[in-house]
Amino acid sequence: MNLSINDLALIYPEQVFLEFSQSEREKAWQEIQNYDNATARWRSYLNLLSTNTVVKYLQNETELKNRNSIIWQENDLSIIWNLVNGTALELDSTRVILIPHEENDFSELRVPREWIDLPQWVGNYYLAVEINIEHCWLRICGYATHQQLKEVGKHDFTDETYSLAVEELTEDLTTMLAGIELFAMQKPVVETLPILSEAEIDDLFQVFQQSNQQSNLYSPRLEVPFTQWGAFINEHRLRKRLYQPQPIENTATRITQFVTNAAVDLGKWFDSTFETGWQSLDAIINPEIGDLAFAFRQGNNRELTVEAAKIIDLGIQLNNQSVALLIGLTQEDNNKISVRIQLHPAAGNIYLPANIKLALRSRSGKTLQEIESRTQDNLIQLKRFTCPIGKKFSIQVALDDFSIIENFVILMPVNHE
Repeated sequence: MNLSINDLALIYPEQVFLEFSQSEREKAWQEIQNYDNATARWRSYLNLLSTNTVVKYLQNETELKNRNSIIWQENDLSIIWNLVNGTALELDSTRVILIPHEENDFSELRVPREWIDLPQWVGNYYLAVEINIEHCWLRICGYATHQQLKEVGKHDFTDETYSLAVEELTEDLTTMLAGIELFAMQKPVVETLPILSEAEIDDLFQVFQQSNQQSNLYSPRLEVPFTQWGAFINEHRLRKRLYQPQPIENTATRITQFVTNAAVDLGKWFDSTFETGWQSLDAIINPEIGDLAFAFRQGNNRELTVEAAKIIDLGIQLNNQSVALLIGLTQEDNNKISVRIQLHPAAGNIYLPANIKLALRSRSGKTLQEIESRTQDNLIQLKRFTCPIGKKFSIQVALDDFSIIENFVILMPVNHE
């Protein structure tokens, strides 16, 4: 059961609930597009939305509105968010760390160790922020102090985080806000980090770079012991050296990603109108599509109103292999469209390349479904889903450093008698 923000406010009267507009949501999404992997992009999206919304709340609706409120290392947020979750706010002498996560069954506050044990990063308070992207709201579930996390929190060495159960958080922000307003707080004292020699820095940098070349879904924080990583990342100059965002044209030499900016209107398919590159399976003009129409319909007990396919060339670095993206649509009685999506080998190949991924993504970029091929798979498919008229979604096909995203929208289809 999905509860509204008003329902939740009644259930959790001491928690703070804040709303943001659709335009603020879309603006935040556009501002974080310079990341070359989806994990960092989505993490940055959640952090940017939560930071903008919470800062506005602190400045306009609390007793702190006349206090200085700045974002720590604001010019380096793209570097920080590429590596860890969290944003630090400086409220006079007090540092508050925001830890956002998506709305789900929230059970614990999980804080990356960097915000707990690094002298330059450490905070006084840590806020658990839960975000509902679709309905444009967030709630501050509660807060913990640095002392709580160190003394009571669970230190998980597998991902270097500290966590506290939700029951151990303080929901009412009154005490925290009063403390910030009335007292000049000192930063918590943490252990001193080792000083790295230039030779050690160069060695660590090589380790991080080699790992980065092996995976573009990458944060190097677990590659070496935390004391070494902490000593490295604690210094501003080394953070910048580790991650320097490149112009888009240079980034393309490392990862080839194509995005179809104009959304394909699937509603037109019901009138046999297909955009360039798409072909009706009934037409079978492209010989590469061949017998895919038969394969697509195998095992399907429901009559598909319309079907189409597009050949995708995986690129010269993948020996110009091709795959066929197949989409079938059925118009439902409830003003929705049933969508079926498969990926097949093409160009005479029997099997798909191993480890190729097919994913369904929401308009905001969240992955809703994903499947990956195994050795000798002759097709992969997403679970059938229904889509309301006017809803946008994207399909991503990815293999190694190649990625293509096709954007779709379903406008009102033509009704056929």
